[in-house]
Amino acid sequence: MGLFGTDGARGIANQELTVELAMRIGQASAALLGPGSVVVMGRDTRISGPMLEAALTAGLTTEGVDVVMVGVIPTPALAYLIDNLDARAGVMISASHNPPEYNGIKLLDRGGRKWPTAREDQVEQWVRDPARLKRVAPEQVGTVTRAETLAIDRYSDYVTSLFEGRIQPLKVIVDVAHGAAITTAPPILRALGLSLVVLNQEPDGNQINQHCGATHPEVVKEAVLAYGADIGLSFDGDADRLIAVDETGHIVDGDEILYILAQALKAEHTLMGDTVVATVMSNLGLEKALARTGIRLERTPVGDRWVAARMRDGEFMLGGEQSGHIILRQWAETGDGLLTALAVLAEMSRQNRPLSALVGEIERYPQVLYNVRLPRPIADWPREIPGLIEMVAAAQTELGEEGRVLIRPSGTEPLLRIMLEGRDASQIGQWADRMATVVNEALQSAKA
Repeated sequence: MGLFGTDGARGIANQELTVELAMRIGQASAALLGPGSVVVMGRDTRISGPMLEAALTAGLTTEGVDVVMVGVIPTPALAYLIDNLDARAGVMISASHNPPEYNGIKLLDRGGRKWPTAREDQVEQWVRDPARLKRVAPEQVGTVTRAETLAIDRYSDYVTSLFEGRIQPLKVIVDVAHGAAITTAPPILRALGLSLVVLNQEPDGNQINQHCGATHPEVVKEAVLAYGADIGLSFDGDADRLIAVDETGHIVDGDEILYILAQALKAEHTLMGDTVVATVMSNLGLEKALARTGIRLERTPVGDRWVAARMRDGEFMLGGEQSGHIILRQWAETGDGLLTALAVLAEMSRQNRPLSALVGEIERYPQVLYNVRLPRPIADWPREIPGLIEMVAAAQTELGEEGRVLIRPSGTEPLLRIMLEGRDASQIGQWADRMATVVNEALQSAKA
């Protein structure tokens, strides 16, 4: 794995993602953008955020780029603001769903999309060869301005305008995960007439994503049942993901959200090509449920950047990941947890039906996911884990068309992810155990 993974440059703050590295990323990015360019910079609530913000700002301004700081804000809000504030690019400081000790740097273009991998590779080349970077003259150094209130107001006005008059006054549990959604989700939801119970709303960077938010939807589930709420909404640290909970306590993941919104767009005749784009991680049950309603599922590699790229290429309007990244291209080019939540609420209101009634068509296939921690990133697991590729082939043959095996290195952490899916939970569990054992034995042998 290079400097940039599937979701930006990421690592443990002040150890892997250092001030020095952040400053060089700022310099290299600025060199590509050119002097006089404007960059909008935001962050989530992590305590390392201001440190990296200062380093990136130093790097950008050293190369003559002006920086507009918008403070704590969701990644999708930053993506919207780049063009709105007439900037050329955006920098988001966040490690999304990762634990508090991690942080990350995401580079976004004017359209709010992640920089292409080729452009990230250019940044990495310049980071590793800093002699190529040339500081501008003193009179050309970039400026720094702050626009926190303006930024929140502009994003809030935009999102609110899309859903005014479309949502019933429902009772909603919201978990903002001590993260960036604090600044936008509760006030916007209240402005649209919803009654809220907000969980984990302290902007505590040491607690972000800790036993809360989109990676721990059981927290919202308990609150939904305790308060008798209509729906629960769980955001991750930078609020580009949403996991929902229906009124019965059922956890509604990204696959089920895709199904609900696909039916909504098809009813409005705006589901271009009758196609939804998802990743290889999406459940077979989603694919079959969509097919029954005349909708095709197209799969990409894991990572919302690949979903977004395929949506643009095919001019498709809906795509996302099982993890809760959902892209609604009529409104945004990137995943936005709040837009997704409002779209679900609007569909519940349009049909005047509870959330449980909207997800009842999907028969979920059992999935088993193991995360095997690695001493270092592994890019080529078939070569580095002897015997595993043969085991994968044997498992796939046994599962046939009613199952899948997917093994891939994580793009954000030193993990090898082993996922199996099929009708028989016991069968896929046994195969997953055997594969994890092969990986662990290979790792132990490598240490010896």
